[in-house]
Amino acid sequence: MTNRLIYVHDPMCSWCWAFAPVWAQIRAQLPAGLEVQTLLGGLAPDSDAPMPADMQQFLQQTWRRIEQQVPGTHFNHDFWTACEPRRSTWPACRAVIAAETLEQGAGDRMTAAIQHAYYLEARNPADTAVLLSIAQGLGLDGSAFAALLDSASMRAALEQHMAEGRSMGADSFPTLLWQGAEQLVRLPTDYNDAELTLSALREIA
Repeated sequence: MTNRLIYVHDPMCSWCWAFAPVWAQIRAQLPAGLEVQTLLGGLAPDSDAPMPADMQQFLQQTWRRIEQQVPGTHFNHDFWTACEPRRSTWPACRAVIAAETLEQGAGDRMTAAIQHAYYLEARNPADTAVLLSIAQGLGLDGSAFAALLDSASMRAALEQHMAEGRSMGADSFPTLLWQGAEQLVRLPTDYNDAELTLSALREIA
């Protein structure tokens, strides 16, 4: 088995948004030949129900805590009044898989665009219309994306992503794992410093 670095995340995970700059730095400095695999974690299942008030308060507090702990991370707090929040991230996860299905490399671009729309533009990626708009903004075929987004194949693909992540013990997001022929290692992460993870990788590899 080829050694690989596995990144388990959810595009609507606020800590994943905070980690995005460090993740980009890690990817830019990986050892040569190390395969990278991304898995969608699926924080919250499909739901049309409004997010409960206590969950809204918890997430707003989380956003403020992240802004304090990870300098340079910003959130548009207008989201909580401009949108009807829903605790539903599976559509956004399927959108990432659908984008990658349509065009190699588009999954990463979809993740970044969903995060930008959610956290900076106060748009709700739990809404299909928002995801379709994002896909079209990335230059993807809107009709093909719309047909894929809620299809049985995308639902099955997300289930596979989540099951694989759970089997590796990825119970929180983001999680970084290194997998070799006979070893699976959970890597340390620092939201402000890529070197912690890179040092661990160099020791393993």
